[in-house]
Amino acid sequence: MLRLPSALLACLALFAALPAQADPSDIDAAARGVVRVIIVEKDGDQLVPVSHGTGFAVTPERVVTNSHVVEQAQKDPNLFIGIVPSDGGEAVYGRLVAVSQRNDLALVATTKSMHLPPLTIAGNPNAESGAVVAVGYPQNVDRAQGLNMADLFRAQPPVEASGSLAGRRPSRQFDTLLHTAPIARGNSGGPLLDSCGRVIGVNSFGAETASAEAGFYFAISTRELLPFLRANDISPQINDQPCRSLSDLNAEERQRAEEQKIAGEAKARAEEESLAKRREEARRKIDFQILDERDNGMALALVLMVVALGGAGFAWLAYDDGENKRMKIGAAVAVVALAGAALAWVSRPGFSEGDDRLQDLLRQEMTADDHGAIPTPQPAGALVCTLVPERSRIIGAANQTVPFDWKDDGCVNGRTQYGLSGGSWTRVFAPESEASVSVNTFDPATGEYRMDRYLLDSDALSKVRAARGKFQAPACGAGADAARTLGTEQTAVLSLLPAQPNERLVYHCAEQAPSGG
Repeated sequence: MLRLPSALLACLALFAALPAQADPSDIDAAARGVVRVIIVEKDGDQLVPVSHGTGFAVTPERVVTNSHVVEQAQKDPNLFIGIVPSDGGEAVYGRLVAVSQRNDLALVATTKSMHLPPLTIAGNPNAESGAVVAVGYPQNVDRAQGLNMADLFRAQPPVEASGSLAGRRPSRQFDTLLHTAPIARGNSGGPLLDSCGRVIGVNSFGAETASAEAGFYFAISTRELLPFLRANDISPQINDQPCRSLSDLNAEERQRAEEQKIAGEAKARAEEESLAKRREEARRKIDFQILDERDNGMALALVLMVVALGGAGFAWLAYDDGENKRMKIGAAVAVVALAGAALAWVSRPGFSEGDDRLQDLLRQEMTADDHGAIPTPQPAGALVCTLVPERSRIIGAANQTVPFDWKDDGCVNGRTQYGLSGGSWTRVFAPESEASVSVNTFDPATGEYRMDRYLLDSDALSKVRAARGKFQAPACGAGADAARTLGTEQTAVLSLLPAQPNERLVYHCAEQAPSGG
């Protein structure tokens, strides 16, 4: 049997994984909720690490890890569980909530509030192929860096190792994913992430290999994780949307805008051609009308001339007969008929009137169209905004509808004032209760409401909050000048944000249709 060199196999595996590279910003965002789980014992006033693994937040105060990571603490009352956050903050003790040795899962509660950013779990993950990243605290990296015991209790960024799924190969004990993202002792309990930073598994163990062989590793699948969490009254963030990169979404938006432009140009050309055709048909009808009117005028003038001649002849005969009364009647008829003939001749329309009649006709048609058209309602008042999934990049949990009471002065829901800058209505949110910054934008002309969320580390978040704390947002109804001032002040915050958000939710807002009854 032909055997390829191991180096060539590694290169082929590398190139096979290139089309589906993970987005570093999404992985970094997820890593904020990864923690080091340390088993410690007390030696007087000193805490001595016995072993450690990895865990990740599923709520701000609950952490998932492997049962074998906390097994010693479960059996020995003299051992304790320590939780060390990755993104600043102090280590705290953990309390064991639940252990499932069958599928190597454990749930630990923090004994103090840590406000950990929960990771999102993929609701419909691809278990066969695709890029993955293992995040955790491998001990060999700690040793290579020369970290001492005290260093383990300080916040350290976890290690992110890339690989790919290697097909569904569940273990005999529980459902697992096979992958090639390198993990080592200490990675146990850490998340296995997809390209959007969503959890698709919990790293558990590796295959025994010789040094010359490729490494394969096993992660507990979400088929095991989700029932375990629900059995312990945890409702995690779940996202079953396809994983899409923001660059792909932006490309689709550009293509959509181009298609709309082309469609608009085609519509304009069609309307122009239709108008030209209507002009041509209308001008032809007007020309025929003018010809008919001129012929009718000439015919009337001729008839009146005949009447005038008849009246004149009648008056002449009456004059010869000496009948003055009949003569006057005949003369009067002749004069009136002659004047009418002259008027009929002079009042005939000229061919130059065609342009004026055409413009009048088109103006009348446009007026009729305007009166008959149903005006498009401008978004204002109580609106309902509905998520547009095909235009959104959803990596967390997203509401399908959002109530949105909009006022023309930029007041939303009667309590939140938006800022006006460059013709755009925007509001920046950096709440202390969330490890994220949201930039919400509304376009009253189109009814588009957009939420851009930036999942920042603690340092970047502190800078944003400091900039946000330098100004006070005005209350609703403060006026146009206050809205413009807020729009200008928010630019200082926007300048601190990355070029691209982690998540983008696009909504279309419209008046809610009345319910039938």
